[in-house]
Amino acid sequence: MIYQLENDKLQIAIQQTGAELCKIQSATTGREFMWDANPDVWASYAPVLFPIIGAVKHGYVKHNGQEYALPRHGFIRNNSNLTLLEQTSNSVTLGLKYDEELLKIYPFQFEFLITYTLKENKILVSHKVINHGNTQMFFSLGAHPAFKCPLNEGETYEDYYLEFEKVETDSTWLLESDGLVGNFTKPLLHNTNVLHLNGHLFDRDALIFKNLKSKQVSLRSTKSGQVITLHYEDFPYLGIWAKPNAHFVCIEPWLGIADSFDSDQILEKKEGILGLGAGKTFVASYTIEVFE
Repeated sequence: MIYQLENDKLQIAIQQTGAELCKIQSATTGREFMWDANPDVWASYAPVLFPIIGAVKHGYVKHNGQEYALPRHGFIRNNSNLTLLEQTSNSVTLGLKYDEELLKIYPFQFEFLITYTLKENKILVSHKVINHGNTQMFFSLGAHPAFKCPLNEGETYEDYYLEFEKVETDSTWLLESDGLVGNFTKPLLHNTNVLHLNGHLFDRDALIFKNLKSKQVSLRSTKSGQVITLHYEDFPYLGIWAKPNAHFVCIEPWLGIADSFDSDQILEKKEGILGLGAGKTFVASYTIEVFE
């Protein structure tokens, strides 16, 4: 099932499977801003990441002496059991609630809701996590939207760059071959707010930033100008990723991070993990702003 929203600026679509944003199109020019999920390259548009980000060590976490196998990026991604909770003229809300099968891999009585709201040239993506249990629950939360790049004929991938809100000096944390965060960093931003894209930028997988001051980043072209700005005030980590030599770039705000190579796998000790008390609700959102 596909849910669509439109106004005089944009047309967007959200697929029920994975609650995944799968279309951002100009209402005036028909220009498509999202990657097309080509299965020969990378068959996703914008995975929703919950209750973990990235990989966990050996494929499982530990909680209260038990082991729980969690897939990379969690179980919202590719999940066909999300249900439509509400649709208005400018918003769609989808949700997933714990059941006996999910409790086998994630031992918390959670409810997860995601709302897409279209307002002018902006898409507000709001997340709500509810703890229906009587103990504290632990989780991470993130986004993985892939934007088409290059956007126009006559442009190349190398014409594009990311412009951060503030001048930054930061390194990327290098991932090991199993997707775990290693013990080494690589200097990448030095007193600059610009990161130029090229086909080999992601040869070592995603760029992982833990210490950025910026809370927004823009995808821009040296030939055609600004494409999108992603505002992520609620998210302390940022990932940037693409398949090497692929025609997209993912800008990924994260509340949490993949396991480190030396993780003890105990869920509540995981870097960036969030704790939510019994009966409590957590909310976080980010915004995609689209420019013609």
